[in-house]
Amino acid sequence: MKRYLFLLAAIIAAPVQAFSLGDALQKLGDPNVQKALNIGKKVVESNKEITEPQEIDIGHGIAANLLGAAPLVKNDNLQKYVNRVGLWIALQTERPDLPWRFGVIDTPNVNAFAAPGGTILITRGLYAKLRNESELAGVLAHEISHVLQKHQLKAIKSAMGREWKVDLAVAAAEQKNNSDARNSLKAFTTGTELFARGLDKKDEYEADRLGVVLAARAGYNPYGLVGSLQTLDAVNAQDGAMALMFKTHPSPAKRLELLSGSMGDLLDGYAESAVEPARFYVLK
Repeated sequence: MKRYLFLLAAIIAAPVQAFSLGDALQKLGDPNVQKALNIGKKVVESNKEITEPQEIDIGHGIAANLLGAAPLVKNDNLQKYVNRVGLWIALQTERPDLPWRFGVIDTPNVNAFAAPGGTILITRGLYAKLRNESELAGVLAHEISHVLQKHQLKAIKSAMGREWKVDLAVAAAEQKNNSDARNSLKAFTTGTELFARGLDKKDEYEADRLGVVLAARAGYNPYGLVGSLQTLDAVNAQDGAMALMFKTHPSPAKRLELLSGSMGDLLDGYAESAVEPARFYVLK
């Protein structure tokens, strides 16, 4: 478990720049990160809608709290390619102006992650199992859908809504003067734990449904996500590289079953008209 949490730290801790973790560790002392921590406290205390700048700052705060050692794959052509595909899909959404960033993490584990504000990472293990650009687009569209629906943000706020009063009560009982700092850090600790546990299954199923539509809107074969799920479903469940995926996502078989029921033949026309790009970057 420690190994997976360590990996998660790097996966969610995406840089502001697209292709390098760079000075990520130094950002822990960055005033903007401290600002994000303070915003986290204010957001949880408030019943008001979270603004987009707050969402982005919260995502950066969580990223700072999840920093680890697993780097992005040292392959600029791969990272640029994944960013190109991801950004094109993101531009077809109702939130094209978010600071979208995409990348491939250097680990054989199979998984994909999205942080509030538009940071999306997939693992080298997952990328290696993709067969074409439509499958990549399907995976990225699924993760983009999480950001569009603010699934992670809602889960964090919900969890903190349950834990915030308890933490405040403990601080008051102990008569501590640093409760503000403790509770700000608590907000992002909770965010870290949510990423480690995964989202609610209904959020994953919703991201599947929205993802196939979003991929089709971007001109891709909507069955790309289906193809990637079929590949994952064929992998031995005892394969250690799949452990984190099974922990944080419903089984590929269940996702395929529900997605098939939702899609029916509604997107067949898009599948027939889609032209598979020949530029898929094969990871060697």
